[in-house]
Amino acid sequence: MNESLDIRAATVDDAIALKQCMISAYSTYAGRMGDSTLPPTELDYVEEIASFPTWVATLDGEIVAGLTMMFAKDHASIANIAVSPNAQGHGLGRKLMTFAESQAQENGLTELRLATHVLLTENVSLYSHLGWSEYDRDTTRIYMKKVVG
Repeated sequence: MNESLDIRAATVDDAIALKQCMISAYSTYAGRMGDSTLPPTELDYVEEIASFPTWVATLDGEIVAGLTMMFAKDHASIANIAVSPNAQGHGLGRKLMTFAESQAQENGLTELRLATHVLLTENVSLYSHLGWSEYDRDTTRIYMKKVVG
């Protein structure tokens, strides 16, 4: 799988395929979300790509994952990260997390943050396994951070 994997900056031409990838990735959570929808499935990806640093991972030319980040003075945030179900289980999510860490470091930042939904317990387990720690929560989100660098 890794031989034809490429992580590159997204362009507005990627917006439709990236949105389809995100909808596919988040659809696996639909059963437990009830009437709630996850914001990444409703985003305008043309605007998202134009407004925030966004990358796509392609496999044999097909977009199979995406990453959007935000950069503040004292930390970077992963605003959205998802891998299409047909590309999961091969370490692509871990590669994107490592890529996000390197982007934070390249921007001179030593802390990376993210938020995940409280119902997505497998995400919390994965992030904890990758060295992230919870620093806050509310009724719907768990906020996590990791020191990088």
